[in-house]
Amino acid sequence: MRKKRLSEQVIDEIERIICEENFTDGDKFYSENELTKKLEVSRTSVREALRILEISGKLKVHHGKGIYICNPLDKGVDEFANWLQRNESSLQEHFEVRLIIETKAAAYAAKNIQDVDIIRLEHVLTRFEEIMNLGKFEKLINLDREFHQILAKSTKNRTYYTLMKAMTDTLQEGWVSSLSIPERAEKTVKEHLDIFNAVSSHNPEEAEKTMTVHLENALNDIMSYLKNVN
Repeated sequence: MRKKRLSEQVIDEIERIICEENFTDGDKFYSENELTKKLEVSRTSVREALRILEISGKLKVHHGKGIYICNPLDKGVDEFANWLQRNESSLQEHFEVRLIIETKAAAYAAKNIQDVDIIRLEHVLTRFEEIMNLGKFEKLINLDREFHQILAKSTKNRTYYTLMKAMTDTLQEGWVSSLSIPERAEKTVKEHLDIFNAVSSHNPEEAEKTMTVHLENALNDIMSYLKNVN
């Protein structure tokens, strides 16, 4: 059974609190510090969970004022587009770095992947499609990052794996933003499968190619979305 990331557990706990304590749209929620103490986890884990819940439209963080409950059905296009605009430069940098290192890493993964890694990737691919069909946005983000972390570990290069884990743990914007774009999750299912097929068949050239296509498509979809809503 897949072990939940701490941030995913924190998200579940925050959603439980919202439900059990009858918070409704517009209510002021607990502060970051209060949640850290209440849930007995690190501030980093709480901050990551809040960021994901904000992008999914369930919370709104007003810096200097507090955190407020939102109705995700009221999350407008303008709100998400504004978030993308504020983070456009960091998003481009995020994908530029990944296009430099993750494409080559996919080739190394194809050379060095073991059967146990292939089984783990298959499980994540299956779970991703299941969760996508259920509309569980927050869980999709963690499964997406898990897929890329397993690939990183499959390179058998500890330095690269440490670097990739740091990116997936602290630089959430790339994963959050791309999966928020309409139809990107469905495209990700196919692109991940293409990467998996190349890596599991030990084809380094095809692995590098499919990873490049995946990352370029994600960035292009984000930029196209921004252009169309402006």
